[in-house]
Amino acid sequence: MADSGDKKDKVPAAIVVRRVKRVAAGHHGGAWKVAYADFVTAMMAFFLVMWLVGTASKVQKGAIAEYFKNPSMTAGTSMLPSQSMGPGGAANSMIKMDATAVPSAGENGHALAKAEPTAADVAKLAREQERARLESLMSDLKAAIDKSQALQPFKDQLLLDITPEGLRIQIVDKQSRPMFDSGSTTLKPYTTEILHELAAFINSVPNKISLSGHTDVAPFAGGDGYTNWELSSGRANAARRALVGGGMQETRVALVIGLADSVLFDKSDPRNPINRRISIVVMNRAAEDAVLHQDEVQTDPRQPLPSDAAPADAAPAVP
Repeated sequence: MADSGDKKDKVPAAIVVRRVKRVAAGHHGGAWKVAYADFVTAMMAFFLVMWLVGTASKVQKGAIAEYFKNPSMTAGTSMLPSQSMGPGGAANSMIKMDATAVPSAGENGHALAKAEPTAADVAKLAREQERARLESLMSDLKAAIDKSQALQPFKDQLLLDITPEGLRIQIVDKQSRPMFDSGSTTLKPYTTEILHELAAFINSVPNKISLSGHTDVAPFAGGDGYTNWELSSGRANAARRALVGGGMQETRVALVIGLADSVLFDKSDPRNPINRRISIVVMNRAAEDAVLHQDEVQTDPRQPLPSDAAPADAAPAVP
């Protein structure tokens, strides 16, 4: 037993070696710098892409989208006439640009030329501007009627709206307040005052106007062949004279017409006093051209004029 104890006492103690790893870059190392650099690079690329997308035109975006749909570089066709199609059906160019997207000198030399406006685009823009001007005139006229003490009593007799022909101003009769003396073309004093107020507004736009007189279905009782047609025409002309007397330029009038009871305002009650009215239309360009050029005959230069044509009763040529 004594010998075994002595052997245990002679076993050498275990030696522990501690190795300290020294990092020259600091306590936490430098791996985080690499990750941060990758993050900054990715964010820069992201914002660069967003900027390019924001500044690209619709044609350029469409071309880029077309490339991602078919990025093949094999033989194919392109939207440009100079490129051809092969069996694969892919375009020769990496990005298929629309034929109208012709590069031109721009801010950075990469802008695409914008398509020239067509005659239809110009005409559409002119119509929109003209309608906006007429709507502005209608708004101003409504505001003036609300503010004018002279027109306030007749507010319910002034009807304003926009029609395909232009801004329409209608002055209608009321049972207790007619515009004209009964069966006459003589204007009531307040009707003249209304027309004098309207003259200044009509002068504020360059458009021409048309004037039409209307009656109800009650026949004119004057006899001697004088009917509602003559009465409505005379009243429309009396309104024209009142407008000119209020300061409207006489050249603004393009048409004065009497329509009798052919265009009723209240078709359900043909004898309603509202059917007796004067209609003033501040015409748009299309309506003005239709009135001023209605007598022009459109002829085909390839066809002979009527004077050169053979008379209707001429004998047919014998072959």
